[in-house]
Amino acid sequence: MPHLTRVEPATASTGVRTGFGVPGLAHPLVAPTEWKELTRPGTPLHWVVLNVADGPGVRPDPHCLEAAGRLRDAGVRVLGHVDAAYGRRGFGEVVSDAHRFLDWYRVDGFLLDRCPADRAGLPGVRRAVTTLRVIRDDAHVVLGHGTHPHPGYAESADQLVTFSGAWSDYRWSQAAEWTADHPPERFCHFVRAVPGPHLEEALRIARWQGAATIYFTDHTGRGGRTDPWEPLPGYWDDIVSRIGTGVSE
Repeated sequence: MPHLTRVEPATASTGVRTGFGVPGLAHPLVAPTEWKELTRPGTPLHWVVLNVADGPGVRPDPHCLEAAGRLRDAGVRVLGHVDAAYGRRGFGEVVSDAHRFLDWYRVDGFLLDRCPADRAGLPGVRRAVTTLRVIRDDAHVVLGHGTHPHPGYAESADQLVTFSGAWSDYRWSQAAEWTADHPPERFCHFVRAVPGPHLEEALRIARWQGAATIYFTDHTGRGGRTDPWEPLPGYWDDIVSRIGTGVSE
């Protein structure tokens, strides 16, 4: 099977266990139960993305500030959602969004979503990431490529999203060879439309491909319905229990 062809990483792991990177729930007024659920003790969260209105919005939102504060109080890292639009947004727009997230919501870092993946986009992304770490020196930066990018991107960010898509594609996917030079905590996978009976298989794929930060959901987002990442998956309790005790070999 394609996803079982990974070689052992050449870089030593720091011991970070598999956990969730939540791409962004619906607004706290729409999904109060979901936001509260993320603060439940023992939930294996690496970070949660705050996406107010395709970014920080045009003014501070007290409900989002409160939700982000509860997560930080629970020891969960909160990242601001900054859209790179595959390199079409200007440097100033990206940095402006980051400043507003910091000023209004005191985020711990950023997900640079729809990040370019080709070599030509590298200089612009490096410049943006360098600036993000100037305005917050300990910022956790995740590049949301959604596919395996040019390996040079791994030099810029803390983590790369190397898969974002449907289960029908994920189950036959394969890790790029260069990822074996990095530990699993450098990579994230977001997979939608994962049927409950295939959860264990999905977790094994993530493990074999070397991705320690994951988010699987049974929602599809098809037909103009809700963004598949906004609600928690229907099997949330099940996957939390599986991840919380570690992923089996």
